[in-house]
Amino acid sequence: MPFVDIPSRGDYVSLWYRTNSVYGNVGSFDPSKPTIIMLHPLFLDSTWLQRHFDDPRLSLQYNIIAFDQRTMGRSRCRPSELHDCYVDAADLALAMQALFLPACHFLAFECIAVNAVLRLTALWPELVLSLTLCNVPPPTELKWVFNAYDELLQLWCYAADLDAFEHAASEVVTFMTGETSNTDLQDALIAYWEAWTPPTKRLRIVELVNIMMNRTPLTQKELACIRCPVLIIQNEQSDVAPLKHAENLKKQLINAKGDIPLFTIKGAKACMSIMPGSASLVNQAFSKFLATLPKARTDLIPPKIPVSERTKMALRTLGDLIGDPSYAQRDPRSILSFSCVSSEVARSQLENLRFYARDIESAYCPLGRDGRPLRKYSERQKSHWFHGDHRGMSQIDSAALLVAQKNYKSQSPERPIAGQLTANGNDLVTEDIAQDGRMRRTTFNTNSVEKQVVKGSMTKVVTQSAGVKTNNQGNPLPRVGGFL
Repeated sequence: MPFVDIPSRGDYVSLWYRTNSVYGNVGSFDPSKPTIIMLHPLFLDSTWLQRHFDDPRLSLQYNIIAFDQRTMGRSRCRPSELHDCYVDAADLALAMQALFLPACHFLAFECIAVNAVLRLTALWPELVLSLTLCNVPPPTELKWVFNAYDELLQLWCYAADLDAFEHAASEVVTFMTGETSNTDLQDALIAYWEAWTPPTKRLRIVELVNIMMNRTPLTQKELACIRCPVLIIQNEQSDVAPLKHAENLKKQLINAKGDIPLFTIKGAKACMSIMPGSASLVNQAFSKFLATLPKARTDLIPPKIPVSERTKMALRTLGDLIGDPSYAQRDPRSILSFSCVSSEVARSQLENLRFYARDIESAYCPLGRDGRPLRKYSERQKSHWFHGDHRGMSQIDSAALLVAQKNYKSQSPERPIAGQLTANGNDLVTEDIAQDGRMRRTTFNTNSVEKQVVKGSMTKVVTQSAGVKTNNQGNPLPRVGGFL
């Protein structure tokens, strides 16, 4: 389970990866088998792909490798305001070339992974045998999701104690999975975030959210560059990634090889890679899709074109796709040269990173001295009024609540948990809304409160707070007949 360091001028990237090989590296891959590259879902890392690594339908027939994105898991990078999905695509391409990997099949989960692998295929088509896209996101974020990320970012990054952090993390669990009944999964997710993305490492989350909230849609010209076989797997009832966006992408991939199957998981809501039933269905559809494709080998040989020359070619291709010839003149030794972030957005994201970097050394850490979570989320004390039940009801006396629930009979559908961030529309975020959000995130946080400052002597402060009228010098006026 090693790292791959990617040399980059003005940047630092070290990607951690894991494989299903005997010795945990690409050197022990079976050359007679094709290779699958898996890209993990949002807010998680490659360890959460274990349900796919352990499935014999994949592990026995293919070499498997999964990279941690540069801001998640064990990967390390320098925070950058230029980070976008094209930079993530360049990370993958240069990592594959550094490991001498040939063309591979890609299995990408959710927003950032799907956007990155589509851009990778447009710039380095020779590295991609096929694409399997799970939970295709909207071109830009939905308005209600955009607002939810804004709120969650503040709750997460400025949590003052364990209860506050667990409250923010539980909202993210509900947001990701659409349910709270699986306490084991909830405990595992919150424990993972406590260890890997606590408030002391909030710059990683800020950079990740910047990519999602400020992303731009792929143009038809960029999508036309995708000519490999494509499979789309979509949850039927996902609020974050509605089914219609997968259907739209299927229509836009006009040059993809063959028909594009759209496999829908009935009744599923979100995060198919960590839900046992959904993950098994993904493995089934994915393995059947790969069985229809020509068999490939995994011969680890150096690339025919030197990496620096191939990077220059990719920069020229990117300039042609976005209509900016200056990309061909950018430094091919820097991964950030692939960034398509505008100067205005880059300036705003830099301010955002600097804002959240303030007092980061004194931020709350939810781990004990042994570096482990202090408790399981399910073991917390539920004695406060804001701990609601599955119908959004808050209470102190649990016995009285059980009696009320038994006697309560309603034909109305289940209501969401109190405080849960839920869908309220399918409108997409515009550039004006995104700019307003960027400005708002650097002007307030959950610690900001309005304080009234009263200047003067202590006598003046006490009399004003007690409602006693004073003269111009701040002295209290005498009482006459009980009135001032």
